[in-house]
Amino acid sequence: MGLRPGYGGAPHGRPAGVRRRAGTEMMDGDRPPRPGTEGRMRPHRHAADALLALVSRDWAGLPVALLLAAVGGWCAALGPTWTTVLGGVLLGLAVLTGAGSLRHLRHVARVLARYPAPGRLVDVGGHRMHVLAEGRAGGRPTVVWMPGGHSPGHELHHLHAALREETRSVLVDRPGSGWSDIGPFPRTTATEADELLTALEKAGERGPFVLVGHSLGGLLVANAARRRPDLVAALVLLDPTPPDVITYGPSTPLLARSRSDSLRSALRCLFGIHGAGRKSPSGEPGEPDEVLRALASRARSGCATASIYRELSPTGMAEVGWQTMVYDGDLGDLPVVLVTPGDLTGGEEALNGGHDATEAERLRRFYLATRSRFLATSTAARRICTPAGTGHNFPHEAPEFVVGVVRTVLGELHKEQPEAGAG
Repeated sequence: MGLRPGYGGAPHGRPAGVRRRAGTEMMDGDRPPRPGTEGRMRPHRHAADALLALVSRDWAGLPVALLLAAVGGWCAALGPTWTTVLGGVLLGLAVLTGAGSLRHLRHVARVLARYPAPGRLVDVGGHRMHVLAEGRAGGRPTVVWMPGGHSPGHELHHLHAALREETRSVLVDRPGSGWSDIGPFPRTTATEADELLTALEKAGERGPFVLVGHSLGGLLVANAARRRPDLVAALVLLDPTPPDVITYGPSTPLLARSRSDSLRSALRCLFGIHGAGRKSPSGEPGEPDEVLRALASRARSGCATASIYRELSPTGMAEVGWQTMVYDGDLGDLPVVLVTPGDLTGGEEALNGGHDATEAERLRRFYLATRSRFLATSTAARRICTPAGTGHNFPHEAPEFVVGVVRTVLGELHKEQPEAGAG
């Protein structure tokens, strides 16, 4: 999610043609956690994760209804008028929550019957992830798409569909999104980077890959490339989330609200209040849009999003920064293409709202500078600007442009392949 105002074991060998990357002698899995971070989680965090794990189960509303009914019956049996009234109120709530929970379970059953998983569900260590792979590589690296936020892979189905006739193209659902199981809590970018690589391996997909990630998905694929550079031929980062914006930037109301909004959405779904669902960013009707709305109506989606969005605060990022960040030089000489808007289209509210001209100019410099930080991660990084007038959501505003960038990267890698093989 870059700027969106108004807006995570060392290998024994490398495939032929894949160059050695700097800094691969020690991977995250080899490093012990820093004292005071992952090794020592605060008790209230354990409780919050346990609550999210419970709420993420589509059946979780039924125990709540039963508990309300039990307490209501007990109160009604005590005798005094006020307890009888209270018991009646609780019994009424039990009926409403129970009916809503049953409605949600029927809704989930209809969704799964109408939209069965189009790809494979692969085990990644006790939970399954959905992987949809289509097309033939034809000597080119396989392209893996990772959307922004905590959206399912289907969010970028329009880009996948445009490229699958030319090469092998893969969509992966993060745990808790799309057709994937919820997985353990907490959800973190670092954990999901490992899960992504495991899912690709278990699905039988062979690297090196071209990893394409938008927004928070860009941060995830960069993290995955840092962990296993031998599996990555190139990175295409579509306005990736710069952690500096979260750690050092001014407070952004949208980021502050996003986690609580996701949790409220999960609770509403759990008790049968699904609403109309969200619309596709492109605003166009069609099957992909219907699938996205249907999949987002499961409680697990909001819970997984609420968990990983904990990182979108200075304190949250500080706790996971070492495992999440991709620092200067971390990617060695890996080809990195950073695709960003050339200006702050869509960010006018954040720049102008309540700020004088001097502060607005400082914010503009800060956002533009942090947006470019990923260029320092590799000695083979370059930047491409999006078409004029497009903002952070350009994968939906200018999909042909994005597909063209990926085609160019594939063509460049294909030209390099004979030389790499000859060496």
